[in-house]
Amino acid sequence: MIRFYYHPTPNPMKVSLFLEEAGLPYEVVTVDTRRGEQHADAFRAINPNGKLPAIVDTDSGADARVFDSTAILLYLGEKTGKFIGLPADRGELLSWLMFIATGIGPYSGQAVHFQRMAPEPMPYAVNRYRREAERHYDVLDKHLAGRSFIVGDGYTIADISAWGWLDRAAVVLGGSDPLGPYPNLKRWFQAIDARPAVARARAVGTDHAFKQEMDEDAKRAMFPSNYSTAA
Repeated sequence: MIRFYYHPTPNPMKVSLFLEEAGLPYEVVTVDTRRGEQHADAFRAINPNGKLPAIVDTDSGADARVFDSTAILLYLGEKTGKFIGLPADRGELLSWLMFIATGIGPYSGQAVHFQRMAPEPMPYAVNRYRREAERHYDVLDKHLAGRSFIVGDGYTIADISAWGWLDRAAVVLGGSDPLGPYPNLKRWFQAIDARPAVARARAVGTDHAFKQEMDEDAKRAMFPSNYSTAA
């Protein structure tokens, strides 16, 4: 059984999609980041970094913890033998996973933060992170010309990983058609998003009332490094 520590944000959504695609049995453990539950000692014992997602795999008899969405996708892909492509594609798979993990993900996250969370306008930061998010979209759009999937000829964890963040393109870039300037990326996203497992992945955690208010307590829980320990 997989214990899946979850909050409804892009990185945990990737793991939701893998679990649903693979048909693995799992138990959802909600962690409400706006309530600061990620800082509890019990969760820090699973992920010392205090971030979502994380899993604990109890199948081997000894609990195996895995944190960081890319690590989890690789672990589950290797555990099941699913969605990891052909051996000949291994270098390509790892390269695109790291491109997403170090490029699309963090630059999209920072673009959202400075556009929506910063206490005062910071035009330089907004421009920097939006432009880099757009550049990463463009790299992937060019790569997807004439391709149905990111790696090889089949659906892999690279597609699952990219879907998690591209699903939030409207939040990152705004507008009614944020993928419009990236036709190959838009075509790819629509094909992935139409998979039956996506609807099931979106339903994960919807029976839990996560905190919605971004009040001062939520900001301190989510962005603790912004605050002095004496504050």
